[in-house]
Amino acid sequence: MQPKTQDSTENSSASFGFRTVERDSKEGLVRGVFSSVAGNYDIMNDLMSGGLHRLWKNDFVRRVHANTASNILDLAGGTGDIAVRLKARTGAPVTICDINHDMLKAGWARQFDSGEAEGLRWVCGNAEHLPVADQSLDVITIAFGLRNVTNIQQALNDAYRALKPGGHFLCLEFSKVSIPLLAKLYDSYSFHVIPKIGEWVAKDKDSYQYLVESIRMFPPQKELAAMMQKAGFGRVRYDNLTFGTVAIHQGWRI
Repeated sequence: MQPKTQDSTENSSASFGFRTVERDSKEGLVRGVFSSVAGNYDIMNDLMSGGLHRLWKNDFVRRVHANTASNILDLAGGTGDIAVRLKARTGAPVTICDINHDMLKAGWARQFDSGEAEGLRWVCGNAEHLPVADQSLDVITIAFGLRNVTNIQQALNDAYRALKPGGHFLCLEFSKVSIPLLAKLYDSYSFHVIPKIGEWVAKDKDSYQYLVESIRMFPPQKELAAMMQKAGFGRVRYDNLTFGTVAIHQGWRI
């Protein structure tokens, strides 16, 4: 039997990977995972995806509609990976909002050392209750972060609240592989190899076991598109990358 996706659990509970936990406890559990992996986050992304995450992120940022005057927020952007690309593409300053202090500190140190910190602002905040005024943002992006939010629908609702009319929301996230044979191979790799890489490189098998499970619990492409429409977004669309290994969802506040 397939596990339920994240927002199909009862109101008092939430999924933490394949486990069902009290909804109020999930945020702390996720924070613990990312505090544990913060120092190795970037190298693990390269190892787990064979470097493909860089191509996915470049494609993602190319789809952003913004200019130098745009007010851009990158959610769950701890390491600054997406924000640096956004800044280079648009010329606009970018605010990075992440719920995890350790990810923000690791990201700031990385971008300071690389000379990319100028034009970036770092804010600790929750995707379900963004620390911004109503209709104050032109663009909101979130890459590989939405699946870790306790209440995905609430996060989408709040993104809609925070965007100006005409504002653009984009989500890059792992999704449902479209080819059955490839899906089986991907499952085998995910569950047998990725936790081992986490154990060898990051000395943390359990966190990467959770990350693999969280991918399987995330709503598939059409379901996430429907949730965006429910939040109020118009012109909602998604595009699969690498046979649906990841998908880019977009919507606008009309």
